[in-house]
Formats: sequence, C-alpha cells, structure tokens
Amino acid sequence: MTRVLIVGGGIAGTGAALALDKAGCDVAVYEAHPDSAEDIGAFLTLASNGMRALAELDASAAVTSIGFPLTSMRVLDDTGAEVAQVPLGEAGTPHLRYRCVRRGDLNSALQTEVTRRGIGIRHSMRLVSVDDGPDGVTAHFADGTTATADLLIGADGLSSTVRRLTAPDVRPVYAGQFVFYGYTREAPDTATAGTITMVRGSSAAFGYAVSPEGEAHWFARVSDEPLTAADIEQGTPARLREMLLPRLRKDTTPAADLVAATTDDLMVTNATELPTGTPWRSGRTLLIGDAAHAASPATGQGASMALEDAVVLAKSLRDAPDTDAALTLYETLRRPRVEQNITVSGKYLPRHPHPVGARPPGLRPEPARR
Repeated sequence: MTRVLIVGGGIAGTGAALALDKAGCDVAVYEAHPDSAEDIGAFLTLASNGMRALAELDASAAVTSIGFPLTSMRVLDDTGAEVAQVPLGEAGTPHLRYRCVRRGDLNSALQTEVTRRGIGIRHSMRLVSVDDGPDGVTAHFADGTTATADLLIGADGLSSTVRRLTAPDVRPVYAGQFVFYGYTREAPDTATAGTITMVRGSSAAFGYAVSPEGEAHWFARVSDEPLTAADIEQGTPARLREMLLPRLRKDTTPAADLVAATTDDLMVTNATELPTGTPWRSGRTLLIGDAAHAASPATGQGASMALEDAVVLAKSLRDAPDTDAALTLYETLRRPRVEQNITVSGKYLPRHPHPVGARPPGLRPEPARR
C-alpha cells in the first residue's frame, strides 16, 4: 500500500485525500491552519468538470449541501443591455450543475468528509523542511514532529511551502488585475435565481449571482498596477468602496448599486498566477492544485482544476506499475490541460507591465481525464 503524506488541507489537499483513499493508498493530511484552512472571505464557482470530479470521489453530497446551483449565465454590456444568455455546463444533471460556494464553507465541507471516512487530518502542522531519500520522504514540522511516506503531495496553495522548499526559484507573479469580492442583501430586481450575470464594464469586469436567500455574491476585476500591501491590509469596507465605485459609475449597470449596498462583507486581493512550464516534481514530492499551476481567476476554474488533479493522480497511482511511472503519467495527462487554463485566463485583456489580464469564464470545461 502506497503511503501518501499531503501537506495542505484546502480544496486540492482534501480532494487528493479522498481520491487517494478510494484508490487504496494510506493517506494522512497535515494542515498549517488551526481549523478548516485559511478563508479570506471570497467565494468561488465550481464548474461542471469540478462537480464531475467530486462525483468520482463519491463526494457530491458533501458539496451540494452548501452554496447554490447556477444553471445559466447572462452577459450585459456597459449600458446594462443583455447581449447573451447561455446555459452553464451540464445544467440538466443536478449533481453536475455549476455551484457557487464560499471558499471557507467548501474547505470545511471537504475536511468533514475526509474525517468521516477515517482519513487522518492534523491541524496546526506547519511544514519547515523535507528530506527526500531512496526509501521515503520525510516531512519535518515546526512542533518538532516528523512524518515519513512513499510520496509527499504539496497541496498548500499559491504560497506553497512545499514549492519553496523544492523549487525555490518559482514564485507567483501578478496577473494584471486586482479583485474585489463582496456580499449584500440588496439584490437587483432583475436578478434571476440560478443565473450568474457577467458585466462587460468599461473600467472593470463585474459579476454577480444571487442565492435562494436573496444574498448577492459579487466580484469585480480591475486591470491596473497591483495594490500595495498597505492598500490590502488597511482597506476598510468604506475605503474599498471608494476605490471601486468611481470605475463602476461610468456605466449604467447594476454593479455600482450592488457595491454601494455592501457594508461590511467586502475585500480585495491582487490576482496572481504561476508561469507555465514550472517544475511540479522533485524526487518523491509532487505539487498539485494552485501550488503547481495557479491561474488568474478569469476562467473560474481554480477549484475545479484542483479536483481534477486529485482524480487523475489517484488513477495514475492505481494503474501505473510504480510510483515513478505514476507521477510521469500524471504530469503527461495534466500539464497540457492546466496550462491551457493559465493561458486562456490571461489571453483576452490588454497587457500591463505585469503579465496577464482576465475575462469572464472562457475555458470549456471537460470531464476529468482517465
């Protein structure tokens, strides 16, 4: 039985734990945060390919119990006129419908499912070093404990400690946009349940969806120089509204009213990505999810790609003759798909001194491979 140590208990890490356990591996998860992992308050959309990956993990019920489904997307221009409305993904199949969820809720739901299946998950375990040897890989944690396995999976996100230890020259770069997220009960009268509305604004890309309880989840992507750390850390809701509203008020769309009605639930972050072609593997250590192939949020595929990673990795380990062959197979299968996502995410806006722009969701979701 292959022993696997997963560093990171977020979407990629818990997805990998569920997949590898199903494939017959002996799995343990080590998470640096004391609870269900870091939650910066943002929400995300799981596309049909991500929901299909969850179905392969027998974890659909854990996720359909949170958030709300999205079955169509409409597009508005900067005058508020509707220019398109299209179905989203596999809208006719309930467990494969797009789903809008808060990131923290998704982390918590997947960790609960990991625990329910008897997979070990330890919190407050901060990785400090990795020793890779001929007979196994050993992780050393800040509390002085160690863990040894046949394979170590770095699923610890954009600021991955595993990547810093194994590929120190690879660092995230600014993706050309900063992104606001917010929530308000003041949903537009024109909002339709199950529909995400994308606004092609003159100064920002904006999107919103309304939950069955009437809460609007919205985001705004602004192409400009990156915000400073002080802008982000000291950005009160009032200050963030002041930063965003002048851009939105140039247009006659619902965007400005939604932001103006948002009081406390508002945040901003710089969008970042990893360059294509960076190494994922070092000996018995493999990076997955955002630790390996983070993209700007334009395609809305980050979480779904991480869940696909989990499925393909588990099947590769199950079917290949040995671990080395499995990791080679995994990378052969995954790299073209995830790097396409990075490329598509940055393809459709004018370039800034920092690479990559963004656009409304554009990557055609595919079923998880193999």
